[in-house]
Amino acid sequence: MTAHPALPRRSPEEQARLDASLRDVFEHKLCFNELLGFKIESLDPEAPQISFAMRKDLIGHFLHGRLHGGVIATVLDTVGGLAATVAIAEKFNDESTEQVAHRFGRIGTIDLRTDFLRQGIGKKFTATGRVTRLGGRLASVQMTLENEAGLLIATGCASYVIS
Repeated sequence: MTAHPALPRRSPEEQARLDASLRDVFEHKLCFNELLGFKIESLDPEAPQISFAMRKDLIGHFLHGRLHGGVIATVLDTVGGLAATVAIAEKFNDESTEQVAHRFGRIGTIDLRTDFLRQGIGKKFTATGRVTRLGGRLASVQMTLENEAGLLIATGCASYVIS
């Protein structure tokens, strides 16, 4: 994921503007994310993170108080999309917020696999995405979900169309 070699990187002020825009989109403009309480913890291009707190309305098994599998799959897909988005912003790091934002409208999930490894028990969960390949048309991402104790709850892998 190298930038255009002859072009200067966007300024720190423009990067801060882009980061604020990404937070706004992923936390508020994607209303389902807001409903689930997703918050961006990190926009690190190597491993962006989203966290959320456990709530009663996210329980999937009422006897055990486990996190619903649909919430698990959703946060893995969301952090995968965030990882692809951040990787694109890094690849085109000479472009303005508006130029990069135009690229985001073309991102969509093609394939998503979720492996449920342990019961979703915890007070806070953090999902991390790592881009394994960023091509011209597709991005491949691996994702993890852990609870506040660092226990691995689920993993996922996904492909996203990016153009």
